[in-house]
Amino acid sequence: MAATETMTYQDSLDSQYLSSSLSNLSRSRSTNSLIVRTYKQATQLYLTKRFKEALETLEPIITPQRAQRDDATNGDVPHGAGATAAPVAQCSKGTRTKVWVFYLSLLHAIIELGPEEGKLAFGSSRWRQLANKAREGTIWEEIVQAGYGGIEGDVDADVVVNLATLLLGHMATQTLNQQRLETWLATGGAGDGGQHVAFADGTISPAPNGGTSSPKALATRLKILELYTLHVLPANEEWQYAREFIEMNDTLDEERREVFVHALQQLREEKDGTAVKERELAARREREMEEQRQQEEAGREQQARQEDEKQKAAEVQPQRASSVRSDASIASSSNTPVNGTTKPAANSQSKLPAKRASPSKASKKPPAPPPTLYRRASSALNNIQHMIMQASRNMTGNSMAMFRLLMFMVAFLVLVARRDLRLKLKRVLEDGWTKVRRTVGMGVKVSYI
Repeated sequence: MAATETMTYQDSLDSQYLSSSLSNLSRSRSTNSLIVRTYKQATQLYLTKRFKEALETLEPIITPQRAQRDDATNGDVPHGAGATAAPVAQCSKGTRTKVWVFYLSLLHAIIELGPEEGKLAFGSSRWRQLANKAREGTIWEEIVQAGYGGIEGDVDADVVVNLATLLLGHMATQTLNQQRLETWLATGGAGDGGQHVAFADGTISPAPNGGTSSPKALATRLKILELYTLHVLPANEEWQYAREFIEMNDTLDEERREVFVHALQQLREEKDGTAVKERELAARREREMEEQRQQEEAGREQQARQEDEKQKAAEVQPQRASSVRSDASIASSSNTPVNGTTKPAANSQSKLPAKRASPSKASKKPPAPPPTLYRRASSALNNIQHMIMQASRNMTGNSMAMFRLLMFMVAFLVLVARRDLRLKLKRVLEDGWTKVRRTVGMGVKVSYI
């Protein structure tokens, strides 16, 4: 009777366990199906660049919910999912990896919108909140807690690759990225079946029984090692440490190890060359700024000299004006009576420069002098010249007459040009006119008598 009762109780326990397992399996399948549909819908929105709607569609399956936290309290959550696990933590590994990789790609696209477009699409505060997840590195902890129950080593290798790549592109320093990768490698990357590596005081020691489960897992792990040794550590100036890690890592065979070391050496040389170029560029800019500063100083000095010259010219001009006024006052004082006498105005006017004469006196023209013999001779010469020009137009072929006329003119000019002859001729003419006047006067007197 006791045995029968015992068997009945055991059967009831088995029945309860079976029903619970079937219920959990059914719920797991429905959850996985829901996550797959949500993932496909979000990817369609992502492809049409409707990033906000894609994020709103994806957030319910990557955010921990209250019902799941209550289930976690009752012990119904699968292994590896903690109290803060999201619905995506309950699906299969392949679906979980796709969801998290897509979420990281969507986050990168949202950050690449920039502040202006991001503000229009999500609002300023919301866009900054999403961008800070990558810029501050909090996205890594968010995924570990929501998707893997807070266990760093359970994070899938493909998710680690995308996390490290996102932080490389958006974080100012790679210290956090280095720490996260070292933690994942130290825990062995159990999500990928990778080998265990322990980090202590800057040294590394590969653990035994390491290895990878498949060629795809090996390729993914090599990608993580590449990111860590050739990107993250060089960004933190850990060149020697990166070389030691490559040489002591069992995942790399001899050929891959040589490739990694060679790539690291090339990166070091390129960075050193870039640093040299940057120093040369900085020195060149400094020289250009110094030359520009000297040119500006020379320009300021030249401008100061010009201003000084203008100021001196402005000071000299009033002095000249005052000296002119003083000369004018002296000239006017020369006309004042001295000891009861007055100087003639003609003398004072004769001492003044011609340019200071009054306009009224300058406007009065002196009377024209009577025509002199010289003027009469010039008039005669002009008339003769006119006659010659007229005769030259009328005469054609009579060169002898023209020559005689020219000789006469030359002789007349020579006669007029000599002063003694001109005076003698003048006296002769005056004597002739005197005799004529006397003769005419005598004739008038005789007729009157």
